[in-house]
Amino acid sequence: MRFLTTFLTVGTFLLAGGVQAQSATPVADVQPTLAPGDAVRIQVWREPDLSGDFVVNEQGVITLPLLGRMDVTSVPISQLRDKLISAYAVQLRNPSVTITPLRRVYVLGEVAKPGLYPVDPTISLAGLIALAGGATPIGDVQKVRIVRNGTVVVKQIDASSSVGMSNVRSNDEVFVDRRSWLDRNSGVVASAVISTLGIILSVVLR
Repeated sequence: MRFLTTFLTVGTFLLAGGVQAQSATPVADVQPTLAPGDAVRIQVWREPDLSGDFVVNEQGVITLPLLGRMDVTSVPISQLRDKLISAYAVQLRNPSVTITPLRRVYVLGEVAKPGLYPVDPTISLAGLIALAGGATPIGDVQKVRIVRNGTVVVKQIDASSSVGMSNVRSNDEVFVDRRSWLDRNSGVVASAVISTLGIILSVVLR
C-alpha cells in the first residue's frame, strides 16, 4: 500500500512537471512585415524633408533621405520604428518617428476617380472607395469584388470590411460593379407599368 501511494505521488509530481513545462513553452507569433509593392508613411517630427511615403521595391528595400537604402521586409512592423529611431539618432538629437504601413491598391470600376491609392490596412473598403471619389450614380457599393493578377479572388465582399481583414494586398484591384439594369431603370419601368395599367383599365371600362 505504501509503495502504491509513493508511486502515485511520484507519478502525479512528474505529470504536473510535464504539464508546467509544456505550458511554459512560448507560442511563436508571426508578426506582420512589409512586402514588395507596399509602402510606408514615415513622419519625423520637425523634419518634413525626411518625412513622406516610401515604396518598398521588388528587393524589399526603401530608400530614405539621410539614411539611404534600408531592407524592411525582414523587420517586423512593430520593430521598424525602433530601428528608424536608432538610425536617425546618429544624425538627429532625440528623433521622434511615427510610421504607418500602407498598401497600394487600385480602385476601379464605377468610381469617380479610378486609380492607385496608398491606404492604411485599417481603413474600410468603403473608405477606400471614398478616396476614389465614391461610387458613380450607377455604381453599387454592395457589389465590390477583389481582383488579383487578373483573377477574381473575392466575388462579392462587404464594403464595411477593412482592407487588412479582407486580405487585400498591394497591387490588387478593388472593383466596384454597376447596379443592375432594373435597379438603374426602376423609375422608367414603374412609369411604363403604370401607363400600361392605365391603358388596360381604360379599354376594359369602356
